[in-house]
Amino acid sequence: MDKEKLLQMYFEMVQIRRLEERGAELYQAGKIGGFMHLYIGQEAVSTGLIAAREPRDRVITAYRDHGVALNCGISANEVMAELLGKVTGTSKGKGGSMHMADTSKNMWGGHAIVGGHLPIASGLALGDQYAGNDNVTLCMFGDGATNIGYFHEALNLAKTWGLRVLWVCENNQYGMGTAVERASAVDEIRQKAEGYGMKNSRVDGMNVLKVYEAARDAIKTVRETGQPYLLEAMTYRFRGHSMGDPERYRQQEEVKKWQENDPIGIFHAYLLGKNFATAAELDALDAKAEADTNTAVEFAEASPEPGMEELFADVYAD
Repeated sequence: MDKEKLLQMYFEMVQIRRLEERGAELYQAGKIGGFMHLYIGQEAVSTGLIAAREPRDRVITAYRDHGVALNCGISANEVMAELLGKVTGTSKGKGGSMHMADTSKNMWGGHAIVGGHLPIASGLALGDQYAGNDNVTLCMFGDGATNIGYFHEALNLAKTWGLRVLWVCENNQYGMGTAVERASAVDEIRQKAEGYGMKNSRVDGMNVLKVYEAARDAIKTVRETGQPYLLEAMTYRFRGHSMGDPERYRQQEEVKKWQENDPIGIFHAYLLGKNFATAAELDALDAKAEADTNTAVEFAEASPEPGMEELFADVYAD
């Protein structure tokens, strides 16, 4: 990987972190409504994964989707405007936090219903199969989604029909407030793919380069074999499940221990240690992420809210 791509990945991780930190402040100030789920701590997963795809490969994810949107090329302005419910948002202010999407960038949306997007991922891959191409659909979901019917139906069909889907479980240790081992008979999520004769592996989701390499190899396997694959990324969210989470189910000592394994800090140290970047270069990227976030907030706050007529727009396809 060349220096330019490495630095772009670093910038995207920092940009996710800064935008979400500001988002949390705006939410607490009452400027963002509804639910909001932060990606802080998990930035290495989507950054490494999406850096490994080709632009023609589709991405679909769950409701923790701000970072995925940024990685797919949706601008910070559009993401922030959507969070604030403004007409300049990527979904015209009508989707909010959990429904970031832009099909022109092959980002097929965040989805609010747990696991509800997994069958859609199989459908996207089926469409590509009908079209006779070898595009890959990257479907991201949390560990909690693997305990419901959608997961099993979608994986079964993907294997039965030979659909090119890379299933990516972001195992952040908790399904809302319940630890994985308390909710799942199999706490090594990747093993669930064995029931469908599906190839699978596990990766350190706190290390962006390890995620990139694992995703690159998995995407290559899916594309060449025409068969699905399950990749489990071991990660951790530093904030609550959502903004209203009191976090009574885990100790602060546990959170602090994981924060010592901060994915941005790990990558920062790697880039310096391998002489891929100087401290000044990384500081400049940090400053750019901060400036872009400030600009995004200003843009969003200055943007108009959707008019009443928007209630009836985009209800049906043209």
